[in-house]
Amino acid sequence: MDRARGAALQLRPLPPTSSADPGGSEASFSYKENLIGALLAIFGHLVVSIALNLQKYCHIRLAGSKDPRAYFKTKTWWLGLFLMLLGELGVFASYAFAPLSLIVPLSAVSVIASAIIGIIFIKEKWKPKDFLRRYVLSFVGCGLAIVGTYLLVTFAPNSHEKMTGENITRHLVSWPFLLYMLVEIILFCLLLYFYKEKNANNIVVILLLVALLGSMTVVTVKAVAGMLVLSIQGNLQLDYPIFYVMFVCMVATAVYQAAFLSQASQMYDSSLIASVGYILSTTIAITAGAVFYLDFIGEDALHICMFALGCLIAFLGVFLITRNRKKAIPFEPYISMDAMPDEGAG
Repeated sequence: MDRARGAALQLRPLPPTSSADPGGSEASFSYKENLIGALLAIFGHLVVSIALNLQKYCHIRLAGSKDPRAYFKTKTWWLGLFLMLLGELGVFASYAFAPLSLIVPLSAVSVIASAIIGIIFIKEKWKPKDFLRRYVLSFVGCGLAIVGTYLLVTFAPNSHEKMTGENITRHLVSWPFLLYMLVEIILFCLLLYFYKEKNANNIVVILLLVALLGSMTVVTVKAVAGMLVLSIQGNLQLDYPIFYVMFVCMVATAVYQAAFLSQASQMYDSSLIASVGYILSTTIAITAGAVFYLDFIGEDALHICMFALGCLIAFLGVFLITRNRKKAIPFEPYISMDAMPDEGAG
């Protein structure tokens, strides 16, 4: 009797545990979702980068010709707009499949693609003797960013949770996230006070404001995207009020994030914004995802360390890519502000 009771107690916790699948099908499914999300994000960032450079090329071509047409009357500009929307849709959908901590750093793909497209397609002609001096750091940076991206995808957290209204609400009122939000609000208010009242126009101050808002944007984007995908699959989530709360927060934080980024673009070189903004935004967004969605719960130390190493290598790659870019003095408002790493690529 006691032996049977002991066996029952041992077996009882096994059914709800995701790792209890003896065939490994659950783990395989999780890695498949990670791969789908990563591929969608890479595709989206790549297409957005192509779109932005197409629009930039359209403006450059019109400015250097006697064509009286406005830019929005050209097929090239509309093709760029269509590709931008397609790419943003891919990035948005990627959050529904993979952990936030995996998707956010993959924006380095935009920097890599813009560097390559800019050199081949838009950049002024270069002489062979000047090639190594001008572009060697960009190619080294691209190589490092690719290595970092590989490590990120390989050692990304494997946490997968259905984005139901109940789960999101539970995370939203959990004490770790409430404490995190308190710290973030206090820090945001302090930075805003120094920026507005003390004229602290340092790029780190402005981009920290952008990064703090951006961390909330990606948290809400994952919630909205996940609930939409579940609804499309037949598990309706649109009748939960938390969906509309997250949607409003997503739009509001994205708008204010773009406003601060626009101000930064008028004061600083876009290449500097690309590198510093990527590092700050990625770091804070990963922290927010780890607190809200518990991305790294259950991960072993080796995977976490390798993931962190991938982030550091990607950071260094982005920094090298943007280090020797020419300063873009005029501010070009036709470039999407929510894709800041691409602005310095032209």
